[in-house]
Amino acid sequence: MTRLIAERTGTILPGEPGYDEARKALNPALDPHPAIIVDAAAPADVRAAVAIARDRGLPLAVQATGHGTHVAADGAVLLRTSRMNQVEIDPDRRVARVRPGARWGQVIDAAAPYGLAPLAGSSRDVGVAGFTLGGGVGWLSRKYGLAADSLLRAEVVTADAEPISTDDHPDLLWALRGGGGSYGVVTGLEVRLHEVPVVHAGIVPFADLDRYRDWVATAPGEVSTALIISPEGVKLKVMYAGDDPERVLGPLGVSVEPMAFGQAVMGGTPARHLDFFHELSDEVMAVAVRAGEQATVEIRHWGGAIARHAGPVAAARASFSVIVSEPLPGLAEALAPHATGGSFLNFLADTSRTRQAFTGYDRLAAVKRAYDPGNLFSVGHTVS
Repeated sequence: MTRLIAERTGTILPGEPGYDEARKALNPALDPHPAIIVDAAAPADVRAAVAIARDRGLPLAVQATGHGTHVAADGAVLLRTSRMNQVEIDPDRRVARVRPGARWGQVIDAAAPYGLAPLAGSSRDVGVAGFTLGGGVGWLSRKYGLAADSLLRAEVVTADAEPISTDDHPDLLWALRGGGGSYGVVTGLEVRLHEVPVVHAGIVPFADLDRYRDWVATAPGEVSTALIISPEGVKLKVMYAGDDPERVLGPLGVSVEPMAFGQAVMGGTPARHLDFFHELSDEVMAVAVRAGEQATVEIRHWGGAIARHAGPVAAARASFSVIVSEPLPGLAEALAPHATGGSFLNFLADTSRTRQAFTGYDRLAAVKRAYDPGNLFSVGHTVS
């Protein structure tokens, strides 16, 4: 039976050609050795993979682009969905229909001719599915909300290998809007697009930290910013998606160029340390400046439409995040007294802290029990 399934779905077994290449994760620290690899090309292949895992009593790990892979899929069924990368734009409804292997760059390019943009993150290479299910904060989020908020519907294969739609399961849709993917395998998503014909964006030198703190207290939702403090100095990332950049950015003393959303290259900082805050106190800023003498610190402004998130993302309640590119000695202890204590699934590698990324955890656990009572989907970040 395994051989028959292999012929139909592209399954790769240990020792077969292509196994060593297919088992690799994006994270070079991981050296996974799955029991079976299924390289899915269609939802039917996903159902076959789930059936294999269920019938053999093996855990199932899902990997699309690999950006959210933090645990080696040793002894598991590794389901790769990178070939399921189709993107379709419905300009009348302002919706993108995507398969789980699609990356944000594909959606950005497909939507651009219609003057539309998705709530993508800082990198075109990140997968749409994992980013959205984990919450997804992007440079349009202060105006339009988290990527999770743009999720309109999803097609899911549950632990019994049956396909369902969130149209008929609103509790599952709520969980998928930022609660991760441990309830089933998402085989298709519909995400809302937004009319964004032009943005004003760039990364500019900036030195007046006190001025930034005063300005950001009343900054409108149309503008997203992040302070970058590093041994090379201080810079400010800016994206404004409104009609009057001079009025909004003038008091900050910066000017950035107009461009299409897809042309804005904002970049990101590796989250070796991450904390959230309700305010940028003198103590927090002092710690950030000291850390910036040895590493890259990114202080990002949240709030705006993000705060209206009604799903399980705990970080949506914060006003600022502080990311540091290196786990410096004493850093966590210095920031902890001022932090909210929460985390964010997209930036969280430690699966023992998964619960900290969520609010309404009991509700998430109830959804998990309803759709995956045997915890088939147990590799990586999972709700229990």
